[in-house]
Amino acid sequence: MEQTKGDNNKPGAPSRGEHEVDEIADMTRVLLLAPESHPDRPVYLGYLGRMHRIRFQRLGKLEDLQKAHEYITSAMPVLGTGGIPSGGHPDFPWIAYELAIVYELRYLRQGDLADLGKAIELFSQAILLTPNPHPALPQRLDDLGIAHDLRFQRLGELDDLEKAIQYKSRAVSLLSSDNPDLATRLESLGRVGSLSKFDELDKAIEYMARAVSLTPEDHVDMSQRVTNLGLIYKSRFEHLKELDDLDQAIKYLSRAVLLRPEGHPNQSENLGALGRAYATQFQESREIKHLHDSLDCFRKAAQYVAGRPSIRFDCARQWAKLAAQHDIPESLEAYQVAIDLIPGLVWLGSTTNQRYERARELSNLAVEAASVAIGINNCALALEWLENARCVIWSQLLLLRYPLDQLRSSQPGLADRIGKVSGALYSAGSGTSLPSDTLEKERVDQQHRRLAVEFDQLISNARMIPGFENFLKPKRASELAHAARKGPVVVINCHEMRSDALIIIPGQTEIAHIPLPQSTYKGAQRSRVQMEASLKSTGIRERGFKNVPSAQRIGGFEDLLSTLWVDIAKPVLDFLGYTPKPNTEEMPHITWCPTSVLSFLPIHAAGKYNQPHSKVSDFAVSSYTPTLTALLSPLHSSTTRPRILVVGQEATPGHNQLPGITKELACIENHARNVAELSQITSSDATAPAVLDAMEQHDWVHLACHAHQNAANPTKSGFFLHESSLDLDSITRRLFTQKGLAFLSACQTATGDEILPDEAVHLASGMLMAGYSSVIATMWSVLDEDAPFITDKVYGQLMKDGRVGNGEGAKALHNAAAELRAKVGDKAFGRWVPYIHMGS
Repeated sequence: MEQTKGDNNKPGAPSRGEHEVDEIADMTRVLLLAPESHPDRPVYLGYLGRMHRIRFQRLGKLEDLQKAHEYITSAMPVLGTGGIPSGGHPDFPWIAYELAIVYELRYLRQGDLADLGKAIELFSQAILLTPNPHPALPQRLDDLGIAHDLRFQRLGELDDLEKAIQYKSRAVSLLSSDNPDLATRLESLGRVGSLSKFDELDKAIEYMARAVSLTPEDHVDMSQRVTNLGLIYKSRFEHLKELDDLDQAIKYLSRAVLLRPEGHPNQSENLGALGRAYATQFQESREIKHLHDSLDCFRKAAQYVAGRPSIRFDCARQWAKLAAQHDIPESLEAYQVAIDLIPGLVWLGSTTNQRYERARELSNLAVEAASVAIGINNCALALEWLENARCVIWSQLLLLRYPLDQLRSSQPGLADRIGKVSGALYSAGSGTSLPSDTLEKERVDQQHRRLAVEFDQLISNARMIPGFENFLKPKRASELAHAARKGPVVVINCHEMRSDALIIIPGQTEIAHIPLPQSTYKGAQRSRVQMEASLKSTGIRERGFKNVPSAQRIGGFEDLLSTLWVDIAKPVLDFLGYTPKPNTEEMPHITWCPTSVLSFLPIHAAGKYNQPHSKVSDFAVSSYTPTLTALLSPLHSSTTRPRILVVGQEATPGHNQLPGITKELACIENHARNVAELSQITSSDATAPAVLDAMEQHDWVHLACHAHQNAANPTKSGFFLHESSLDLDSITRRLFTQKGLAFLSACQTATGDEILPDEAVHLASGMLMAGYSSVIATMWSVLDEDAPFITDKVYGQLMKDGRVGNGEGAKALHNAAAELRAKVGDKAFGRWVPYIHMGS
């Protein structure tokens, strides 16, 4: 539930309404006239920040929240040291309290738990320095309770719940029965009571009802109090199933919507709460009117421009699901609204890691929406949604690297500024180089957010220019169709309601569609779990594991690959009319783009290995791609003598020795002689900075070392080099352009994140997004003796007869894997299956 903020007991409180702009302007002038050494300057900064904070709460404009943060943090060093002063300055308590509110509001807007932690710390310090009695103490105690309440809702820690009740109860105890703030404190205590135990619901309703009865009808907080009373009634209905409680909930929630002033940012939350109550009423009554009432509320909430992006997104998702469940055509409109809200939810003004956290809230949106679109035969729309609502963070990085030549020919100044801001945002998003000093870190964060706001404004300006109305807008299906440059691209959508293949065929504008009725989401999940269990049981964790029989023949894999063949691969090959080919030169090339849980499964190896001509590799050369856009990037221009960087790290502390690397590097050197310019960085010379710098100077890169997948922080997945790790974040921050092959001869370089399957958070996709058009990687760890074998065969073909076969990576890997398969046997799945090709 939205909290009502504001310490109205402090002097200088700005009023709301038409005088707000004048007051901010007046205070800004006062600040400009006050020299840096003026003793009241921190007070002026605090008041000005507070004015912007209040206006943010009223209008929901992000720039006000940013200005509030900037002004108040500027006041803090004057009041003390280290950003969190000792409290000697008499104005510290209320200014620290104001900064705490800003951090909490920023948490509500962007979802970063670190902001909520700072809010709790600052609220606590403000309270510690507030004497008792003091008119502001109840408010500050209550707000500290609210912050703990919010953290409890996020993390579920009972300690936070207990502290929320403790601080809110203390706030109530400090007020007399005739105190005008008693209603506010009772209402707040009622909210947290509803989160704890069922037997406290009656007490919560009592507190809420009393708070409402003590509040004048025209009071600014009346709408929120009525909302919270309605929510408590709905909560009690869910426990007792008494329809009178549901009726009361709808009565109060409807009243709250009417009480909200026009343009209030919390109206979307009010409408969403009412929509959920109507949806519950429809479940009970099955009256179509209640269904339409619910849809109407969700629609209005989702389209309410002043609302918080997260609230609007949630309401759009509920609107879409409810409409789709009842075959109401507006489900397409609802899904489009939800997808259009993604940039605000996963905002460029946050660090990459923060954006991955927010991306978790998307939760299969793309495949769900695509399933609905496919169900009504709108395959083009399904394809667009799968592209625009998956791999969101990668897509944002590509957006920041978009070529501006066309815009520059028309508006050179605007193009240059967009280029500068894009480059700064690209680097700022990492969050890895932030200073340790708190104030300096805040300054860097502020600059990052300012860049994001400016970027949005610059893009809006560009779209106002005739001919650039669609500048940097999501690509339409007709544009995505150009991804099929080397052969068909097969996008496999896997959702609980259905599975389908959408096929882009070269030269055709219409998207082909194949239903896959035998492929199910639950079945794919079972296959994923089975595969993981099998890999763990054989001890396949990192390159260099011992070559034992169990590592070659993985239990259950033959059944898994047979299922993938019957359910997915064979229907696609049959549709395309492909037949077995005796040699690679005659084979077509297929690029697979699996979604959801299918992203983890080896579709390229699908087949019945006890039957002839019944596996994918008999019919086609396979590649993968995380997105269609990745295939649209300009291909690396072939050169007669490409510059190849080879990185080898044979000994890494804490990991198995990799003696095969010496042989591997020798193979590359042998094939590259007189064909390419080869550079090697090995052992202690192979530091992360040295390798990154060298990658910029070379066309291809070959990384032979250990690698790791970081589940807690995906952008920290990386390659183990000398004394450090070359992580995904560092790689993608480099603006590489038109690179060729990246050969990742390390363990599990194409292993994604289980929680974010559609974000393709792995090293192979990272190399694609960093600018390499072709990537060879592994789905799990490989034998150290197999890596030189595959390397030898791949480079032998790519540089055959002194000619560089640039762009032929998929074909070379296909043949190399076939030779390894012939050597170790078809059913030694653990050895040849993990090798995959990604990209062009």
